Amino acid sequence: MKLDGRCQCGEVSFSLESKTPYPYMRCYCSICRKTDGGGGYAINLLGEADSLNINGQTSKGSFHATIDGKESQAERHFCKACGSSLWLWDPRWPQQVHPFASAIDTALPKPPETVHIMLDFKTDWVEVPTGPGHVHFKGYPELSIVDWHKSHGLYDIEKQDDT
Repeated sequence: MKLDGRCQCGEVSFSLESKTPYPYMRCYCSICRKTDGGGGYAINLLGEADSLNINGQTSKGSFHATIDGKESQAERHFCKACGSSLWLWDPRWPQQVHPFASAIDTALPKPPETVHIMLDFKTDWVEVPTGPGHVHFKGYPELSIVDWHKSHGLYDIEKQDDT
């Protein structure tokens, strides 16, 4: 599925292909919460890095968060004009790019469940939904984004490979 996204002010826009377009996972870690999560969490998707096309490259900035006193390898990209978070890229998985669902303008499909992760880092004011359709993890989940999509029969078969 082709995803189109942009920042709030429109200075940076981008597109990329995704085999995993369901925004099912909410991350409550302190980095996502502080840099990307108005609701106390951020939702990342998975796209193919080699398909990423960017307009407004000069208005795009990036930074590396600090985790346990060390600089993360992951690059968090944002618009320098309005501050909108756009995507994350990590050199350890160079074939992947993780756009923030909040930056995507393409209508995304509704996921059959919501997976809440990194709950050990959640702030007290955030209430995490419970009940049917909500799965919770103190840290990282058992399934990767690709595995979750495949386990629910939602992996884009037309673009399927051995990922």
